[in-house]
Amino acid sequence: MNCYHALASCYDRLTWDVDYPAVVAFYRRLLALDGLKPKTALDLACGTGSVALLLADMGLRVTGVDQSEEMLTVAAQKAQDHPNPPYFVRQRLQDLHVPRAADLAVCALDSLDYLTDPEDCRRAIRRVYKSLNPGGCFLFDVNTPEKLRAMDGQVFLDEDEEVFCVWRGEFDEKTNICSYGMDIFRREGRLWRRDFEEHREYAYGREQLTAYLREAGFRNIRVFGDRRLEPPGPGEQRIYFMARKGTFQ
Repeated sequence: MNCYHALASCYDRLTWDVDYPAVVAFYRRLLALDGLKPKTALDLACGTGSVALLLADMGLRVTGVDQSEEMLTVAAQKAQDHPNPPYFVRQRLQDLHVPRAADLAVCALDSLDYLTDPEDCRRAIRRVYKSLNPGGCFLFDVNTPEKLRAMDGQVFLDEDEEVFCVWRGEFDEKTNICSYGMDIFRREGRLWRRDFEEHREYAYGREQLTAYLREAGFRNIRVFGDRRLEPPGPGEQRIYFMARKGTFQ
């Protein structure tokens, strides 16, 4: 089963504690560093559209991109009554193609880590570069290798009255990939329906991603700690990247 197939319908319930407003507020702080005031944005690997809707609340014209049809269906439902609804499109990031370039691209919640083939990641970053206007900005975050390695052997539970999810982490040093199998139980009347998904994330390092950004043409590349305007510190679990496309192409 593909990632986010069964999970899509209960994703927002299980991620109730994700502080999307804080993530978007940090984007705004990063944009302010360079005095940027984008008018258009791409929300890459947009999932159920939570970040896309917050960007739309700022008045941006937003295009949300994801390869999961199920997640995009939820996103479209959430956006249907929004006064400035994002436009959602199904695409893989490594094949990203948009009709009009944007001023800003964001990729939240370690979504790039899901590109477990480094060549796909390099290609995706090149496609993002081509999808930005001159002077455009790319903001994204990844889980650190330290965090993904620490997940090896860990078991996690998420639940509410209607959904129960248990997942187990396993890190493979040979492939540099963290896999976690998810058993998802959803209440259907008096019974429970069980589904299973496997999620996999590649442990990209700071230097590796910086090299991919430079190869694509990005400049003024900066790396920050988890929603902090300081460089990552020891034991950092999540880091943010900010990269700019040159103004002359």
